[in-house]
Formats: sequence, C-alpha cells, structure tokens
Amino acid sequence: MKFTLAWLKEHLDTDATLDAITFALTDLGLEVESVTNPAARLAAFTVGEVIEAGPHPDADKLRVCRVATAAGEKQIVCGAPNARAGIKVVVAAPGDYIPGIDTTIKVGRIRGVESQGMMLSEREMELSDEHDGIVELDPSAEVGARYIDVVPFDPVIDIAVTPNRPDALAVSGIARDLAARGMGRLRTPAVEPVEGAEPCPIGVYLAPDVAGEACPLFAGRLIRGVKNGPSPQWLQDRLRAIGLRPISALVDITNFVTYDRGRPLHVFDADKLHGAITVRLARPGEHLPALDGKTYAFDGSETLVCDEQGPEAIGGVIGGLRTGCTAETVNVFIESAWFDPHRTARTGRRLRINSDARYRFERGVDPAFTPLGVELAARMILDLCGGTASEVMVAGAVPRTARSYPLDPAHVERLVGMEIPRGEQIRILSALGFAPEGEGATLDVAVPSWRPDVQGPADLVEEIARIASLSRLEGRPLRRPAGVARPILTPMQRREAQARRRIAALGYNECVTYSFIDREAAAAFGGGQEATRLENPISSEMSHLRPDLLPGLLRAAARNQARGFADLALFEVGQSFAGGEPGEQARIAAGIRIGATAPRDAHGSRRPVDLHDARADAEAVLAAIGAPARTTLRRGAPGWFHPGRSGVITLGPKTVLAAFGELHPRVLATLDLRGPAVAIAIQLEALPFPKTRTATRPPLVASDFQAVERDFAFVLDAEVEAGEVVKAARSADKALIDGVTVFDVFSGPRAEAQFGAGRKSLAIAVRMQPTEATLTDREIEAVSARIVAAVETATGGSLRT
Repeated sequence: MKFTLAWLKEHLDTDATLDAITFALTDLGLEVESVTNPAARLAAFTVGEVIEAGPHPDADKLRVCRVATAAGEKQIVCGAPNARAGIKVVVAAPGDYIPGIDTTIKVGRIRGVESQGMMLSEREMELSDEHDGIVELDPSAEVGARYIDVVPFDPVIDIAVTPNRPDALAVSGIARDLAARGMGRLRTPAVEPVEGAEPCPIGVYLAPDVAGEACPLFAGRLIRGVKNGPSPQWLQDRLRAIGLRPISALVDITNFVTYDRGRPLHVFDADKLHGAITVRLARPGEHLPALDGKTYAFDGSETLVCDEQGPEAIGGVIGGLRTGCTAETVNVFIESAWFDPHRTARTGRRLRINSDARYRFERGVDPAFTPLGVELAARMILDLCGGTASEVMVAGAVPRTARSYPLDPAHVERLVGMEIPRGEQIRILSALGFAPEGEGATLDVAVPSWRPDVQGPADLVEEIARIASLSRLEGRPLRRPAGVARPILTPMQRREAQARRRIAALGYNECVTYSFIDREAAAAFGGGQEATRLENPISSEMSHLRPDLLPGLLRAAARNQARGFADLALFEVGQSFAGGEPGEQARIAAGIRIGATAPRDAHGSRRPVDLHDARADAEAVLAAIGAPARTTLRRGAPGWFHPGRSGVITLGPKTVLAAFGELHPRVLATLDLRGPAVAIAIQLEALPFPKTRTATRPPLVASDFQAVERDFAFVLDAEVEAGEVVKAARSADKALIDGVTVFDVFSGPRAEAQFGAGRKSLAIAVRMQPTEATLTDREIEAVSARIVAAVETATGGSLRT
C-alpha cells in the first residue's frame, strides 16, 4: 500500500516528522517497507525550452532540436512525437544518470547528428510507465531552474498490510491508526450527499443466486453531460506517485477513491449499456473481453454485472472493455457494490486476475460505506467533469455486521503485561471507531463495520496493545512457585523423548519431514485414499496426508544419495494418518538405514545393512520405552517390507509393537532409492503404560543356584519356523526355563539327503535357572523330556539322534 506524505496529511492534522510517522506505522503493525523521495534521483535535471525543432536529415521519426538550457543553447536529437518549438521540457545534461533506463548519458551522435543531452519522458524519470512523449512543463517554468523546484515532489511511503487489515488499504484508515496513537488529529472529511435531479433511469436487479451472499448490495447513479478529459494535475501527480498511470478523469477518480477510502468503484459508459443492470452468477461458457485486453471464460461460479446483451463486468474483479469509459463518454453510470470476499478471491485466483478491486474485496471492504462511495465519486465527477446527477439507485441492503464483545479492562494487563488505564483503553477504542459502553467492571464494545478482523475480546485487547505500543513492554521475571515444580510432561511425551534419545544413540540422525506427501508415495505405503487427500494442496507433491513416516525419510535419503551420501541412518518421531478425522492418527518412531554399517577400513568390518540390524534397533528402542523382555517375533510386516526379510514384534497374539526388516524393492524403485535399505517402525501408542508408577527401579532378582544349559536338535519340516520351536520349548516350564536361543540351522540339499526331502535340522540352547534349590539330574532329565515333547507336539518334528 503506497501513499504520499502530503496525501496522508489531508486526513491527519499533524506536525510529526517523516521519521516519527514511519516509526509509528511499523510499531502499529503497518510495517514500512520503503520510503522513497523522487526528488533525490531527479535533482540533476533542469528546465529547458525548445527554441526550434527541425527534421533529422537521415531519419523521419527523429527531430533535431535547439534547446535553451541552464548551460546555454544545446542541440538535442529527440524522437518524441510531441517535440516542438515553444514547449518547456525536462533536460538531462551529459553526465546525468537517467534512472528509468539505468544509463548515464554523454554527448553522442544519433544517425550522424550530435546530441548534447536528452529531453525526458515520465518513464525515464520513473514517474510512471508513460513513454508516448516527453514531459511538457507549465509555460511559466523558468529555464535553468531545477525540475524538482518547479514540480514539487513528496516522499512516498510503502507499507506492508497483513490480510486481516483491509481498513489499512485506505489512506483514511492509516490516518485513523496514527491519530489513535496520538500522532495528530483525524480530519477525514465527511461525505456530503449529492442531490439528484431525476430518478435514476437505469434499473438494477439482484438475481436470487447472488442477493443472499455473493452481492447483497448494489448502489449506482447516472451522471449526464460529463466531459471526460485528462484529470487535473494534482490528481495525476498523486496517482503517478504511487505507481498508477493516469488514464482519464473518470477512471482516475475511481482509482483515487479506491486508495483514499478503500472503496473500489467502477464507471460504465451509460450510452453503451442496454437496458437494466442485472447482477447474477455466470453461466458456464460465457465470456467477457475485459479492460486489460484479455478475454475471460466463466465456469458458473463467478459474479457478473450484466446488461441485456450479456456480461459487462466481473463483480469485484475487473470491468468489461465494451462499456468502458473513453474520451467520448458523455453519460456515465457509477457502480458501488459489495461483493463476497471468498467468491471474489476464488474468481480472481481461477482467472489469474490481480487488480486493486480484487485485492480489497477479497480482504473485506466496508459494506456500510457502499452507498457513500457513490456520493463521493459523484461529487468529484461533478466538480471535475461537470454534468447532472440522478438519484441513487440501491438494490439490496447493507449486510449486517453489527456485533459487540465484552471487555474487562483489567484483563488487558493479564494478557499483554502492560498497565493501561481504563480511561486510556476507552480513548483508544473510541479513536479507532469502536463504541465502548458501560460503567461496570466490563465494557460492551461495538465493532465498526470496517473491521471484519475483530472477532472477539482478545482482538480488542490486541487493538489496545497495538495502539499503546508493544515496544513499551518491560521484561519481568516469571514468578517461581515454592517447592519442587510438578512434572508437566505427559507419559506419552516422556515415551517419545525416550524413543528419540535411544534411536539417536544408535547412530541415527533426526529428521523433521512434512506431514503431506505426494499420492504415489502415499499409495506405496497403503495410503493415498480420498479421505487423506487435501482439498487445496500447496503443490502436487504435498497432496495427501502421510500414512507412515517412512516415505518422508526415504525421500530425504534419495535426495542425499543424489548428492553423493550413500550411507545414511535417519529417523523421525511423529504422526501418521489413516484418515482425515480426529482419532485416525498414530504416534510412530520410524527409522531407516541405507547402504553399509561402517566406512571402509583395513579390517573388513564394512558390510551391507540387513534385517538383523533393523531387528536389533527395534528391540533396543522397545526396551528403552519399557516393553517387556519377553515379546513375540513373527512374520506379517506391512506390504512395503520385503516379505521374506522382515517381521513384527508383538505383545501377545494381536498387539503389534514394531515392524522391522528390509524394504521391498518395489518401494525403493518408486522412491528412486538405491539399496540395501532397512527400516523400523515403532508403534509408540501400542505399548500399554504401567498401571503403577514408582520413582525407583525394581529390585534386582538374582538366583544363588547354578543355572543349567542343555542343547537340543530337532529334525523338522523345512517350513517350520524357528519361532514356533522357541515358543514350544519355553512353554515346557515357564517358571524354570530362563531363555531359549537358536544356535544352528542345517538345511538345503545336504540336509535333505540325510533327513529326507523337505526336512531340516534346527538346534536350540535352553537355559534353566532354579530359584529354590540346585537341580538334580532327575529334575533336569524331566524338564528335558517335557521340552522334547512340547516341541514334537507343536511342530511334528523329532529329536535328532
């Protein structure tokens, strides 16, 4: 949002310096992005007078001019069509820098004729984009005077306006904030109604499909007999200063009101309108040649302003070319309407139109000022262009925005940390246009129509703090409670910290990836359904909620591999999503290992990562978060793991605590990753929390009696898994058997030659730990017999002899 200092002072009676104003603006939340003074870069240019302008001997479009300058008479070659004798111009001498073309000029020859300077256009001085001719100054300008002394320039302030402050998209709104801060007195003139000479002959009709929401209010009036020439110099200078190109008096007036009061307007050439105006939704297939020279096709969601022949403007966005005002316009119809911000924003985005009107309507224009916008524009048109105004035609009604919120002045200090007296709070709110009422402890504050962003008491507190200046905040130490503070972390937060600490200790590097991934990666991990698709993704690569943490980690690994990092260990603790509703997410700690276990060395310790590395990592993490020592290891890992080189760790038959193993080659190919690659995925919420909590560790349970180990080898079918044998052996005597491990597997052709087709041998070591007395040989033999019987019953195998 750009404006000049002089423009601001038309709404604010102040003696404050430019520096004080810019500091206050930034402190108010209207951050000043730049302050430019055109006079600084134009100081070298002077006034000249063209004495004679003759044809160039070797170019039809060039003129050889004799120009009276500050340094005497000079010869300047010029190609401007308006170069002629008797006009006063802006002259740049050799050695002067021309900002618009980024060039320092010097004496040169143009088509064989020497040129000793340059006569400048507005674009060459960066005053506007106008380049149709050189600048013509007032005839009274003195030759040799500095250009900046003849034409006054004013500093231009450019502020960044956040989307929640549509009121700050008007010079009057900015002045209101500064006046509330105490930088001066607000003096924005009131809008005086213009008396109509006749009823408005152009009717306005709001179709039912727009009257409720898309366009609930449309005001307009006809002005006959206008003269649409160039706007006065003060208006042109003001528009040029903020980067707008003056077009004509009628168009310039609408642009001025847009920036001065934040009220977008549109003017139609009334003689080009056919019949009454109808505001309705577009019909699919309709199109409109617009003022920007482009033709736009509609899909049925847009709000259109139409006459009997069809669309003439896109409501809240841009006008149509056919009914636009020109120098021949005599009768003009002024439009001031209120268009729905959401529909306006969608229309502008779909059609890719960026206009000052759209920029304001999609943020929220003051609906109460809609009828006054017609009055203000009519007064300016009558003053500058003449004519006779009709009465105002109003269709619809001003949307209801009246609302109020309670405010406890004492609550302001609790929220903000600043002491602001009650009277000062009331003054600030009143200066901003709010209406605080009440004598008790709580005020009732009515919100003005131009502040759609204020939606509760907290917003009122923010307004008070903003005007009072948050820079006044003083640091205060937090109050420390007496005694030992109670723990604030939840059990799940502590579990996550334990998992994160253990995985990092295993050599992994933590990542934080996006919760949104592309559909292809989501589908590779069981996701990609419609329930997890984002309605408005910021890119095609972030279209779905992640079903697992592994896709993001693997994408990160692929980027690292592409840059030459082959050996990686990455992990993340976060949420995965099975759907888009609350409760359809899970907390997971996931990690991947890629490449080899160690750098190359002379001892041959480097080897590719495998599922045993993943299993060891998963078991270590489970132990860190309090999983019991005895868990079950079985097949059944998700489909993105290798079916024969993966597994799950369960608590009981159904509760899956973790999955581990090598990743499926199909998944690696999908994500453009080179293996070997193994992964772990710990379900942090699956492990039950202990029913009782103690501050100390449980006592060490150790036996004073000698443990006994016995080895058993069984001949089994080749399909029997080792886990079945271990489980059966443990079940023989759960109190006495302390551990069962597999230490040998004999399989393959040689085993089949010895034991028969489809057979193998598996050996286990069983550790028996007595707690009451040393085991006798008879007791050992009895336990051994139960172990053999349990394994044979469970697997159908036999003891190897």
